[in-house]
Amino acid sequence: MTLRFTNLASGSRGNATLICAGATRVLLDCGLGIRALTARLAQRGVAVESLTAVIVTHEHADHLGGVASLVRRHPIPVWLSAGTRAAWAHAPEGADIHLVSPHECFVIGSLEVQPYPVPHDAREPCQFVFGDGATRLGVLSDAGSVTPFMRRQLDACDALLLEFNHDAQMLAAGPYPEMLKRRVGGGYGHLNNDQAAQLLGAIDCSRLQHLVAIHLSEKNNQPALALQAAARALGCTPDWLACATQDEGCDWREVH
Repeated sequence: MTLRFTNLASGSRGNATLICAGATRVLLDCGLGIRALTARLAQRGVAVESLTAVIVTHEHADHLGGVASLVRRHPIPVWLSAGTRAAWAHAPEGADIHLVSPHECFVIGSLEVQPYPVPHDAREPCQFVFGDGATRLGVLSDAGSVTPFMRRQLDACDALLLEFNHDAQMLAAGPYPEMLKRRVGGGYGHLNNDQAAQLLGAIDCSRLQHLVAIHLSEKNNQPALALQAAARALGCTPDWLACATQDEGCDWREVH
C-alpha cells in the first residue's frame, strides 16, 4: 500500500487535496463547486462517488464552500472540529458529520489522521498529518504564525504541503486595502515565504521526498519566489520542488 496525494486546487478561489491509501480516498477541504470538483477528480482517474470522506480545516468559503453541494449529491461523511461545525451555517440536514478534537488522532479506513490547531482567524481551525503506518504526509496552510507544537507535528514528515501565501514586500506594495494587508500578514493570517522557509529550517526534513508549496496568493506572490525561499531552506535546487496552482493544482505524488 502506497500513500498518494494530489492537489486539485490551491488558492483564495478554492482549495481541495486528495489523499489516498489503498482503497481509502479522503478529500481535504472542498472549496470547489460540484462540477469543477467532479471534473478535476475525473482528470486524475477518480470518481467523485468513490470518496471515502471529506475533512474540513476551517469554515472559510475557499475551504468549506463546496462541501454542502458535494454531500447533498453523495452520502459522504464529513469530519471537522466542533468550532468549524458551529460556524457552518448551511450544513445540509441529515449530513453524516463527525466531530474531531484538534488534539486527538482518528482513523478513516487505511489512513491515520492527526489534527493539530493553528493560529488563523477562524472558529476552531485545524491542519492535519496523514499516515499509512509507514509514511507521513503533513499539510499546513492558513496559519499566520508557527508555534512549537506545529513544528513538532510536522517533524520528520515524508511529504509536505506547505503554505507559501505571500511575499512580504509584494503584499506591502500590492493592491489590497490596508485592513486586508494587516489581516493577511498578521499572526492569524497566512504564512509568507520567509516564515514557511524558516519552518523548513526548524524541522527535521531528512525524510522529505516531496514539498509542494500551496495557497500562493495570485496578487501577492510568484511561484519562483516561493520555490527560491524553499530551496534555500532545504539546500536544494528549485526544480526538485513544486507549486500547486489555483486552476491546475498539482499532479499525483507517491510517498514511498
